[in-house]
Amino acid sequence: MRAAAISMPRLDKMPGMFFSASTKDSKEHSHSLLDDKKQKKRPKTFGMDMKTYLRSMIPHLESGMKSAKSKDILSAEEVIQWSQSLEKLLANQTGQNVFGKFLKSEFSEENIEFWLACEDYKKTETDLLHNKAENIYKAFVHSDAVKQINIDFHTRESTAKKIKTPTPTSFDEAQKVIYSLMEKDSYPRFLKSNIYLNLLNDLQASTLK
Repeated sequence: MRAAAISMPRLDKMPGMFFSASTKDSKEHSHSLLDDKKQKKRPKTFGMDMKTYLRSMIPHLESGMKSAKSKDILSAEEVIQWSQSLEKLLANQTGQNVFGKFLKSEFSEENIEFWLACEDYKKTETDLLHNKAENIYKAFVHSDAVKQINIDFHTRESTAKKIKTPTPTSFDEAQKVIYSLMEKDSYPRFLKSNIYLNLLNDLQASTLK
């Protein structure tokens, strides 16, 4: 007997089954999906590139920090010299930082911040003097300044007039007042403070080892 021919139903006609009309449409659809995936991946790739760049920079930053620290190694002799005068203390970068820490403990750090701002101001290029003078005045000298320094009315008014036509010496008068204040008041207490004495003792002890 001849086997009866089995009629296979067309899959694209079966209920619940969905197929693209043609292979061409299928290819075009698959290409569009790939394009969408590529577009979605692009921002991620950019982000990864940035992360890689930042990671590559970290060793350079760390090496720079280590070299900076190595230059700031203190000796007991240097710290002893700080006790000779405020001038010698402020001439040393670490001395400025340690003295600043002490002033902060006394809630008078604005004095050294102003003094350092004045030192930086003197080195400013002529075309930048005006903006920098205004910033220093508003931060430290103005009667409503957040970090207002303790200077007399005459000096405050005189400084306000000078910054209208700023020169590298516009803050000299006010800076001298603050320097004198630190020299007579804060500096003697600093030399007797635990911050200074503990640092000196630690350095002297390390030299004996």
